[in-house]
Amino acid sequence: MSTLDSLQRREVTHAPPVVRIRRRTAWRLIDVGELYRFRDLFRFLVIREIKVRYAQTAIGVGWAILQPLFSMLVFTVVFGRLARVDSDGVPYAIFSFVAVVPWMYFANALQDGVNSLIANANMIRKVYFPRMMMPLSAVVARLVDFAVAFSLLAVLLAYYGVVPNAGALMIPVLVVMMVTTAAGTALWLTAFAVQYRDVKHAMTFVIQILMYAAPVVYPASLVPEAYQTLYAINPMVGVIEGMRAGLLGTRDMPWQMLAIGATTSLMLATSGILYFRAKERRFADVA
Repeated sequence: MSTLDSLQRREVTHAPPVVRIRRRTAWRLIDVGELYRFRDLFRFLVIREIKVRYAQTAIGVGWAILQPLFSMLVFTVVFGRLARVDSDGVPYAIFSFVAVVPWMYFANALQDGVNSLIANANMIRKVYFPRMMMPLSAVVARLVDFAVAFSLLAVLLAYYGVVPNAGALMIPVLVVMMVTTAAGTALWLTAFAVQYRDVKHAMTFVIQILMYAAPVVYPASLVPEAYQTLYAINPMVGVIEGMRAGLLGTRDMPWQMLAIGATTSLMLATSGILYFRAKERRFADVA
């Protein structure tokens, strides 16, 4: 082998990798392989969200207990004692707390997810990574608060002498449905919030409206039968009523509500991913 052939072979061997940037097609908007390659970054973002939330706070993770606990006390006084809202035969305090735990998770995850890209605008402009990881990490990080609040719920169930029934086995499914709903809604609103900052300012009002569109302070039985199907389109209706059915036995497991809500939740998640990835290329310019 000649010296020239040896040099050419060495150049080919040490040639730098070629990166080809192609325009995404509609069928490649969801790139699971890319998300898997950045899994370590996703883990870091989740841990960072948890640490930043409780950094330099006096009671730390105790806020995950105080927030739903004080909400329960206010709802019990206003709606349970003053307004005399029906609680399906169980003490109103535990009736409302079973709903407050998943609702607080949804509301906080939605708020954090919508603000995630705007709060990390500098990071988005400087380095490439799947932008979807920002809102999704905020949604996943809030599961820590949910776990802490759910532990307090278990203590309250024991205090009131309430024994969950077989429907409690559905709770993991309800949690998946709750997280999917929060993620899908957050992806939609985050994509809007980057371009239209009005979304960020409207979030408090939107979350308040959504709370009264779910059976947080009242039972779903108060909604007329003719509107039950339309009402169940909100996935959080099925989540809350399912938790009450499994933990409190206030009703049979609402299978129809769960089926309708699960369908809506999947549609929200799928369409949210597609819309987010379609708008992703503009985030660095407008964030």
